[in-house]
Amino acid sequence: MRANLDCLRCKGRFCGNGKYCPVLHKITSQHKVNLEAKQEYFGESPNVFVGRFGYPNINVGFLSVEQYDHHDEPLLWSRENYGIDRIIDLRTTLINSSFKSPVTSVRAADGLGNRYLSMGQEIAMARKPVDIEVSLNKKPKFTLSFTQDVTPHGPRVKLVKAELTENPHIPTKVDKVVSDSDFKAGDALLTLSRKGFDEHYLTKLLSLGTLGVKTERKLVPTRWSITAVDDTLGKRMIAEIKQQESKTDYLAFFGSHLGNYYLVLFFPDVWSYELFETYVGGKMPARFGTDYEAYAGRKNYAEDTAGGYYAARLAVLEKLAGMKRQGSCLCLRFVTDEYWAPLGVWVVREATRKAMQAKPIEFASKELMLMYARQLVRKKFGYDLGEIFGVSKLLRGGREQRRLGEYW
Repeated sequence: MRANLDCLRCKGRFCGNGKYCPVLHKITSQHKVNLEAKQEYFGESPNVFVGRFGYPNINVGFLSVEQYDHHDEPLLWSRENYGIDRIIDLRTTLINSSFKSPVTSVRAADGLGNRYLSMGQEIAMARKPVDIEVSLNKKPKFTLSFTQDVTPHGPRVKLVKAELTENPHIPTKVDKVVSDSDFKAGDALLTLSRKGFDEHYLTKLLSLGTLGVKTERKLVPTRWSITAVDDTLGKRMIAEIKQQESKTDYLAFFGSHLGNYYLVLFFPDVWSYELFETYVGGKMPARFGTDYEAYAGRKNYAEDTAGGYYAARLAVLEKLAGMKRQGSCLCLRFVTDEYWAPLGVWVVREATRKAMQAKPIEFASKELMLMYARQLVRKKFGYDLGEIFGVSKLLRGGREQRRLGEYW
């Protein structure tokens, strides 16, 4: 297959490099599903997928499998270093039993669609997969999808009937927040995050319309809710970090996950953030996408780097919050051929976190840190950072802006 790397917005990896092929691997995995799939089955459901096509009348589907085995646990996959092939094998066995629903149906008091939505909300709020009995209109068959921003799943089949066969265990803290009909969604996300609920869990709650002022609640497509959680938590953390001193020093962090490498550079300055995403695999010329925010923040969506912008930013902000420091951050992502199949934005978040967990290298000046960055990237990826440094808004701002301290 011919490569399609003209634009990093699609994160395409269909290069046919002979070693790994996402198409062939998904075909192999889903062929196993076709052989074992049933039209009626009893299983476990860890999550609900909310589609975006046809908005505001969209597909909502129970993701379920007969025997659950960490099919929907990105943080565990990262912690235990699951490989791409293993993750694809797990995800393609999750059947998406779907039904149509208007996004505002979560406000309704009755109706068949609302009954299924209520089941979906219980699954989303549950701390562990829920036992479910499913009837489909036909036996699941092979499907192939390359949605970039959402973790892949198996075939989507129209739902005929579904019943929960157990009472889901919903944490008391979550039940309390969900029951508060006057609690704004942003405040609810921050409250639950501080109580230890991770972003994957929070995404489920937001997507199924369980958070926010009662009259404003609605279904949020999974792809949108992932970024909404990262962005909302990030903005709250930025407001707190701006109260800290700008004394991060010149620090360089480097780490990776599943072929996504991050070099994160901190500067002793007020908050600003810039992300560059560069594909450095294969024989095609390297191309990069970039987005930036100054101290005042962004007013529009990060079009070039999309959800990865907010996911990486959240990991960076977690580090600054832990250091109790304010600073500016130049975040450099290098995508290699090791990342041969898209798995979702969670990979970005976890790869950046792994970089943040590494021991940083401290430098006496910005010049020394940038020199180190150029040498590291040239040696590791054969790529010259000169062009990126030349167009970087964050670095240009640092060169052109005068600081109050310079006058003393």
